[in-house]
Amino acid sequence: MRRLSPRFVLAAALAVALAAAGCTPSKEDGAFRPGSADLGDPYVPGHGNGGYDVGHYALDVRYDPASDRLTGRATLTATATQGLSRFNLDLAGLTVDRVVVDGAPAEHRRAGDELVVTPPRGLPRGARFTVEVAYGGVPAPVTDGALGSGGFLHTDDGAIALGQPDSAATWFPVNDHPSDKATYDIAVTVPDGLAALSNGAPGERRSDGGWTTWRWSERSPMASYLTTLVIGDYRVTTGTHAGRPIVTAVPSNEPADGPAATSLARTGEIADFLAGRFGPYPFEAYGGIAVTDERIGYALETQSRPVYGPGFFLGGRPNPSVVAHELAHQWFGDSVSLSRWSDIWLNEGFATYAEWLWEEHDGGRTAQRAFEAQYAATDWSQPSIDPGREAMFGTAVYKRGALAVHALRRAVGDDAFFRILREWTAQRRDGNGTTDDLVALAERVAGRQLRPFLDAWLVGGSAPALP
Repeated sequence: MRRLSPRFVLAAALAVALAAAGCTPSKEDGAFRPGSADLGDPYVPGHGNGGYDVGHYALDVRYDPASDRLTGRATLTATATQGLSRFNLDLAGLTVDRVVVDGAPAEHRRAGDELVVTPPRGLPRGARFTVEVAYGGVPAPVTDGALGSGGFLHTDDGAIALGQPDSAATWFPVNDHPSDKATYDIAVTVPDGLAALSNGAPGERRSDGGWTTWRWSERSPMASYLTTLVIGDYRVTTGTHAGRPIVTAVPSNEPADGPAATSLARTGEIADFLAGRFGPYPFEAYGGIAVTDERIGYALETQSRPVYGPGFFLGGRPNPSVVAHELAHQWFGDSVSLSRWSDIWLNEGFATYAEWLWEEHDGGRTAQRAFEAQYAATDWSQPSIDPGREAMFGTAVYKRGALAVHALRRAVGDDAFFRILREWTAQRRDGNGTTDDLVALAERVAGRQLRPFLDAWLVGGSAPALP
């Protein structure tokens, strides 16, 4: 829960008093100014918006694969972090029919992939407000040079909305940056016979007039790029694990003992193993979705329900390693999210290290052997921290990041190391963090200075000495 500061409460009370006296400030009043149209993260120029913080998204979308048309209604509940005369939402390529702010029609216009909203009166700092947006059109994918195709992809039997760092704004209006996390209720209406999968716990499913509405709720704050929508002909398996719902899905033509289904069936087991190292599983649902579209050349840690591209299950053999990687992200990246994309090693380095831990647990090589092999193969000229947008999914982020994690373990010992991990995931659960935050925690737990040591492993230009 985010508590409003006394200054926020005072500002809101003042606005109420002025309104009661017939003196509601207009949007031109000097106390109000436009929210920024860009949060200034150089890895995602034009993404994110300033002046407000979203607490909740209620999304109600309808998708017809035959026409590739999506219609939607998004209701955002937010808090103004400054006096707002207008504000922006990220929305790519769709047509906006109507915008309502606090029950009153609001002016709106498009500026590229920005939806610019001017409410009928200024929003005082600290005020909680709602925005309703009715929109529709044919969603379009985005092509990111670092990762490949993403966004909203029309498929042979439905659609997939997926991608990092871009995807959410292709199917709903959003403050599209991980620094502004929110909870979600998602209702998806599709033709009968198709599955419509998303994040969080499943809700009641209803059919009417040839259409079925699937409902999902993610009650833990979620970064926007971690949302997903997978529509198509899937075999959906629903059950419980550790008292929580677990929902997995594979294409209907995938055999029940095929590599994707077999790998996803280990989700609960792998999550339990990781919980023993990282602390309690942070969400109220488990799951995974395997897709067949070859444009999805990656797996993504979409919150509570990772999505796996087809390349991970070739050759007819299960691949629990990728499941371990994406499930580790539920702690590192999802529950504790980035404040800025230049720190993406905090996501990928720990998830790669989780693969090493799982391999050792599952009867393979030890984490130490994996460390030694990767140490010998590493290009130390490439940094893990701030690698540049084009290298944000590069080997230095994943593999060198994992080397730094294991080096920290060797330097401080297992007791301190796993305490650092568990305190990180507990203290920053549902929030965000930076490399500086992690270093400060590690130094406090270990009782020694660690910044020069970690700098050598993460950004130094030559191979560091082995601890």
